[in-house]
Amino acid sequence: MPASAPQQPKIAVVLGVGPGLGMSVAHRFGREGYAVVLVSRSDVRHAGYVASLAAAGVEAASYVADVRDAEQLGSVLDAVVERYGRIDLAYYGPGALDLDESRPKPITETDSAGVQEAMSWMYPAVDVVGKVLPGMVERGAGAFVFAGGLSAVVPMPTLGALAVSAAALRNYALTLNAALAGTGVYAGNLVIGGLVERGDIHQLVTSNPEQFGNVGDRTLDPDEIADGAWELVTHRDRAEGTFSVFG
Repeated sequence: MPASAPQQPKIAVVLGVGPGLGMSVAHRFGREGYAVVLVSRSDVRHAGYVASLAAAGVEAASYVADVRDAEQLGSVLDAVVERYGRIDLAYYGPGALDLDESRPKPITETDSAGVQEAMSWMYPAVDVVGKVLPGMVERGAGAFVFAGGLSAVVPMPTLGALAVSAAALRNYALTLNAALAGTGVYAGNLVIGGLVERGDIHQLVTSNPEQFGNVGDRTLDPDEIADGAWELVTHRDRAEGTFSVFG
């Protein structure tokens, strides 16, 4: 009797991967047998990311795309499907705060142009779903996980337009979760309040205590958040998980 062919691993796409939460999500799902595809605006750190996953026994590949470039994003998602046949998980977590730009204006100084700029980080989430969801629905399986800030839930005036886009992303994720009930496809949301360890913003803040102060133990472990993402996708008994240093 011929041996059965090895089962193809599930495919997880991590959009907006960075050294903190993105890589923790990649390792968490990779540990569960997923092959992982990493996507970010630059490939400068991709070789190290892929090597880290390979050392943990995780099959991984990387692509370059700015999620705000709809054509580039769509081309990468098409390339992933062409290579692997499908996408089983899409994690959307690009940082909406550009470290090369100035801090956001407070909400009392926010204008419509600022909101439009902040929303440019939210719109790609809709593009990802539009591209990936039809295949998931056809198979009756798959999941989306979105990651956003606590300002989506708790008023944080200093974050200005970022709070508006965070709230929009959260509402989109929760509404999508309700719409997908009974389809076999899941959508979940992560609410994150605090500096995520190992991430770029965490490194910026902790390396400039004279500017930002001492964060002390008011940080979040990205591995714990990644565990939360895995639990959302696995149990599917709730639409959202919250991780916050603010109680």
